[in-house]
Amino acid sequence: MVGIDDWAWRKGQRYGTIICDLERNRVLDLLPDRNAHTVASWLKRHPGIEVIARDRAGVYADGARRGAPDATQVADRWHLLQNLGEALRLALGRHRKAVSAAGKAMMAEMSGDDDANPEPSVETSPKLDGLRRSRRNQRSELYAEVLDLRTTGMSPRQIAPRTGMSVRTVERWLAAGGEPEHRRPPARSVLMDPFQEYLEGRWQEGQRNGLHLWSEIKRRGFAGSKATVYRWTAARQQCSSTAPPNARWRPPSRRNCAWLLSEDPTLLDEQTEQFLGNLYDCAPELLKAGDLARRFAALIRGDDDAGLEQWIDDATDSELASLAAGIGRDIAAVRAAITQPWSTSPVEGQINRLKTIKRQMYGRSGYPLLRNRLLAAA
Repeated sequence: MVGIDDWAWRKGQRYGTIICDLERNRVLDLLPDRNAHTVASWLKRHPGIEVIARDRAGVYADGARRGAPDATQVADRWHLLQNLGEALRLALGRHRKAVSAAGKAMMAEMSGDDDANPEPSVETSPKLDGLRRSRRNQRSELYAEVLDLRTTGMSPRQIAPRTGMSVRTVERWLAAGGEPEHRRPPARSVLMDPFQEYLEGRWQEGQRNGLHLWSEIKRRGFAGSKATVYRWTAARQQCSSTAPPNARWRPPSRRNCAWLLSEDPTLLDEQTEQFLGNLYDCAPELLKAGDLARRFAALIRGDDDAGLEQWIDDATDSELASLAAGIGRDIAAVRAAITQPWSTSPVEGQINRLKTIKRQMYGRSGYPLLRNRLLAAA
């Protein structure tokens, strides 16, 4: 019983392959590349393997099929759920306008004002707003150029050098149906933590001047800049504003929306249910996608594969059609993932140990020494 997975020589650029004994939880071998022929050759040299646990990569599926045709391939359950999350994020990317409209409708309902703004901004600098607007426009123009090149029949690998983007970025933008929308998380400085109680007390006493507050805590040992305190006072002023608390509710990101679609509806709070109701009104296709996502997650987490083919049929004409097609092509391994106990989890643990050994070598030695050290440590 073996598990196969990749490991990074250099993340995003060069990968190798690690093969582990799942029964004894030890490394069997380390291969220098991620190649179907290399994996197939290794399997042919080691006959008798009955089960091969792997991720969803076609390279390992092909290598296992060629090197050990009689072995049972088992798709890893975690990777299947990861594929589901990616499919939901892509679906929400295609309905990004619906996500935005659902958030605005939610804010209007909560505030009683049809013109409610769902995202009040703490930053009021015209220069910063202009910079963000300029970058947003640049991304839109770049995506339009990608679309124009795509309509001429060019592949992402041909588009990338023309636009100065990576191949993976071009593929991701095309799959999502648009350029990314960057949302900066609220800035928080750990330098302020020891002075939070003092600042809160001074705020309650009526001190609102950021410069005075900075001078006071500087005498108490604060090492940060004035801007850090100014950001704190701006955020504190917003919290003290007369606007109703619900008006500051922020719609979830598309990533969070993907998680919400697959979550049990009985576990959601009232505001989230209301938001999803607005989202389904704007994009009814996402209602079906959410139901299919929950069914698929239940199948993968269970031990009965009876409903898998029916799920594929139901998902074929939905927002999860691409996922369903991939599951259909790999259905034997997915069935084994549901019915058998094997997974690549032990392999992930060995990869962590491999990373430690590789970093101890500081990149000064190559594959032979790394392989010998790993196998000796086993």
